[in-house]
Amino acid sequence: MSELRGAMIIGQSGGPSSVINASCYGAIKAGLDADCITKVYGAANGIVGVLNDKLYIMDEEDPEELAIMRYTPSSALGSCRYKIADPDVDDTDYKKILEIFKKYDVRYFFYNGGNDSMDTCNKISKYMKRVGYDCRVMGIPKTIDNDLFGTDHCPGFASAAKYIATSLVELYQDSHVYDKGQVTIVEIMGRHAGWLAGAASLAKVAGYPADLVYLPEVDFNMDEFLEDVKNIWDANKNVIVAVSEGIHYADGKFVSEAETSATDGFGHAQLGGLAARLADVVKNAIPGVKVRPIELSLLQRCAEHCASQTDSDESFMAGQTAVNEAVKGVTDKMVGFKCTRDENGYKCEADLLDLSSVANYEKKVPVEWINERGNNVTDEFIAYALPLIQGEIQMKKENSLPRFVRLKKVVAE
Repeated sequence: MSELRGAMIIGQSGGPSSVINASCYGAIKAGLDADCITKVYGAANGIVGVLNDKLYIMDEEDPEELAIMRYTPSSALGSCRYKIADPDVDDTDYKKILEIFKKYDVRYFFYNGGNDSMDTCNKISKYMKRVGYDCRVMGIPKTIDNDLFGTDHCPGFASAAKYIATSLVELYQDSHVYDKGQVTIVEIMGRHAGWLAGAASLAKVAGYPADLVYLPEVDFNMDEFLEDVKNIWDANKNVIVAVSEGIHYADGKFVSEAETSATDGFGHAQLGGLAARLADVVKNAIPGVKVRPIELSLLQRCAEHCASQTDSDESFMAGQTAVNEAVKGVTDKMVGFKCTRDENGYKCEADLLDLSSVANYEKKVPVEWINERGNNVTDEFIAYALPLIQGEIQMKKENSLPRFVRLKKVVAE
């Protein structure tokens, strides 16, 4: 295939993570090193930055400062939750995107995000083909929810999982201080897939297991939940519960749904308040019991101090691979991971997946990894997740505090 010369745009979308910037840096560095890529632009706030003609010139950044991006949490270029329409229904956004691509001679587009971001990639690629504009489009995965279809796991999941497991280990110490005991209910992110809640089970490896773990893959039954809590309380006078924010009743209604009617830019219900809701139910069911609801919230996706080196390295590889493969002529792919776990240890390599096979599909925790009662995960889940959280990152510090990247963000004109 003939060499395609032109500029590239890298954008970030959706919820941030501890390692999305590692992927972004991997892509930027590969772009700066590629002879056929004439300019590297970062989209301010994802596709919104493209639509608003606000692009950062990454070539203008100091290389040493830019390298700090690899160990900086959140989305350094800014993110968005903007859903572009189906081009067959409304092509207004696509015409603007094409206009911007032509203005800056953009021939490579990389989008770093989750399910909806892969859908955006797929739509843009199809439109560019329809109008005859030569542009290679690649998806770089990111989602702490770990629900992208086709890949062994997703960048960001392992670091969030490590933070969750670490928090459960630490909470165990705190909750067992007093002789009276308490019920601790920890609310963990995860709308339809329970990978993050399942990560609470990793605390078992350290010797401090969560007593109960509830995932959205299994219909929630309040009576059974109370029975589970009461049984453990009667036996131990201390209970630790990990629960996914997305647990729902058999009719599909979220247990937390009564707490909010808010939605995000993609129309997804904004969940929250579940731990407090369940805490009230437990208080009423067990007179005199102390119940502590805890919502890990944003901390589980930005805790760089607890990030997994394995996760960071694989995330960097995903961004780098996307650019290197696009330069070779590959397009319409998402970089996934193909992994093995056996007696020889853990091994991960990049895998290229069709965008059309990934967009808008969800990968859930296998039901065989959930116990029969539906209140915890099995050792198979632990065997899957444990290799992913290995290693400690060496992030830059000043005055014993994290020193994160400070981009100049020179805007293209």
